[in-house]
Amino acid sequence: MELKQNGIKTFIHLLWSTKISKGVLVVGLIGSMVTTLVGLAIPLLAGNIVDEFTLETFQVSIIAAIVAAFLLQAVIDGGSAYLLAKAGQQMVARLRERLWLKMVRLPVSYFDTTPSGDSVSRVVNDTGIVRDLITYYFPQFVAGIISIIGAVTILLFMDWKMTLVMLISVPVVLLVMIPLGKKMGKISRELQAETAQFSGDIQQTFSEIRLMKSSTAEATEEEKGKAGIHRLFKTGLKESKVTSIIGPLMYLIIMAVVVLIFAYGGIRVANGTLSTGSLVAFLLYLFQIIYPVTSFATFFTQLNKTMGATERIVAILEMPDEIGQEGIVESIADKTLTFQRVSFSYQKDESVLKDVSLTAQPGEMIAFSGPSGGGKTTIFSLLERYYEPDSGEIRIGDIPIHQFSLAAWRNQIGYVSQESAMMAGTIRENLTYGLENAESILDDRLWEVAKLAYADQFIKKFKLGLDTSVGERGVMLSGGQRQRINIARAFLRDPKILLMDEATASLDSQSEQVVQHALSRLMEGRTTFVIAHRLATIVNADKIIFIEHGEITGSGTHEELKASHSLYREFAEQQLS
Repeated sequence: MELKQNGIKTFIHLLWSTKISKGVLVVGLIGSMVTTLVGLAIPLLAGNIVDEFTLETFQVSIIAAIVAAFLLQAVIDGGSAYLLAKAGQQMVARLRERLWLKMVRLPVSYFDTTPSGDSVSRVVNDTGIVRDLITYYFPQFVAGIISIIGAVTILLFMDWKMTLVMLISVPVVLLVMIPLGKKMGKISRELQAETAQFSGDIQQTFSEIRLMKSSTAEATEEEKGKAGIHRLFKTGLKESKVTSIIGPLMYLIIMAVVVLIFAYGGIRVANGTLSTGSLVAFLLYLFQIIYPVTSFATFFTQLNKTMGATERIVAILEMPDEIGQEGIVESIADKTLTFQRVSFSYQKDESVLKDVSLTAQPGEMIAFSGPSGGGKTTIFSLLERYYEPDSGEIRIGDIPIHQFSLAAWRNQIGYVSQESAMMAGTIRENLTYGLENAESILDDRLWEVAKLAYADQFIKKFKLGLDTSVGERGVMLSGGQRQRINIARAFLRDPKILLMDEATASLDSQSEQVVQHALSRLMEGRTTFVIAHRLATIVNADKIIFIEHGEITGSGTHEELKASHSLYREFAEQQLS
């Protein structure tokens, strides 16, 4: 079985890094070994009973010894299985915890390029594969090695000629199982990849179920799902084909060896050179040798799968966290924010922002306008520090913003988006989401910010009030209600800089009016950046910045841009006439 040495080392290093309880693991393995050694005594006892059994020589003590051996084996086997399962569960829990802590600290760029299904598969499926190897397959492998060595050693002392005849089966089994094991390993990795892809696809469909329904895309999703299921079926069928070959082949080999042992042993018994009890013992030991050998293919297949899972897990654990976890912790209130010749691209040679420079004084409202795809939302992403500029610098006062700790910076940024993002849970949990002191915030304060956001009236109409469940992604609330809760959340965080990305674009006129009043309250005394395609919402901005193809082509008040910028004037005539 071909295994990369580095893969084994990486796996062992990953295993120890989880600080698994070595005592529990060692005791469990020792118990498994003891079980195997006790099992090795049973064929000898059985052989003695066959050779010496008569009604006159029948001894209860021999039967009692066999029963005791079985009971001891069962008790130790149960205890060791529990300890190994406990060690495996501890290991996978700590490994999942490490993965989760790493993933929530990864930059947004990772999630831009990695399907969510793959990330879920790493945390759930890959760690489960590692656990299964530690808990089930590795102990079986160790016990199998001991069983084979012990059985062969005993048999060599009993009768070396019969032992050599019996050992003919071992190389035959290995010749059959090694190529089939390699094939199984390859198919298993393929099945893992297909499963992760399928999980991601169905997760995406379920998360956008309303889009699917409103687009009458059931037929499209049916075909996609059927295609994914068919790929899984074909890969599973490959696995089944190999399994269906292994089973009959092993049965054929075992039966051939059993017949050979019976034939040769029968001759030996007939001529008096071998006792009947020894022949029985040989047959029992034969199965104690053959079974572990057949299970080795399964072990190495699982080991190959585990190496693949380990590589994927380690690849994530070795990824760098977001830049700026540590840094300056201080208030950014009453400080000028400046973009100094900032350029940025998501992909090499595809610039999104080109040499952007702008200044926002404390308390100013800065609005961004321009054609779609011009780079407006990217500016917000840079302000949130989801990405770092390729060149240039963003400063608050005299300090580059990348020198602030991410937590200190983002805690002073309020973001109200068009999507009205919400987490599954209650209104209370969404209002306090991400706040360290969430549990200590009094209801009076929550109702205060709800009132500021014009959200208190509709919340009071709910039977459970603040403890009303909003459903996954807030689906139990209307768009206007979700947006007002988001605004209330921003009030609660008391941000120094406010980002509003098309905050009223998806609302009806009545909801928009209420939300706009709430936003006006929220903007008071804060430096505010607004993205708006509807110029009516930004005509009173202190400064409007017009962006085209990643470049600032105009800057000024509404009246100034109408007079100096032809495309802005065209926008204004279309929307405001």
